Amino acid sequence: MPPPTRHERGRLGESLAAAALIARGYMLIERNWRCASGEIDLVMREGGELVFVEVRSTWDDAGRALESITAAKAIRLSALADAYLSAHGLDGAPFRIDVAAVCRRTGAVEVMRDAIVSGW
Repeated sequence: MPPPTRHERGRLGESLAAAALIARGYMLIERNWRCASGEIDLVMREGGELVFVEVRSTWDDAGRALESITAAKAIRLSALADAYLSAHGLDGAPFRIDVAAVCRRTGAVEVMRDAIVSGW
């Protein structure tokens, strides 16, 4: 049996992250929202706040996944959040950007709230 593709590993990481966040009280709104400039892995709600979640996964080290967010990626995620809000008529709505780091070997999910400040 061939090893899973990058896409399959990404989908597994997103599924593990979504399940962990739902268990923590988040509500899933949308997966893999796309626009011309990119994709938001998970759009969720926690309380009255929209939460855009970037999922990073590795086989063995969730901490390394968190460290993989570059300045360029943070800027792009902030722009994608703004694009989502605009596309859904939600300009000015409260939101934050979290990063969920998934260890696929153990299924552990580490979440960094407010990992990316909008307008970074």
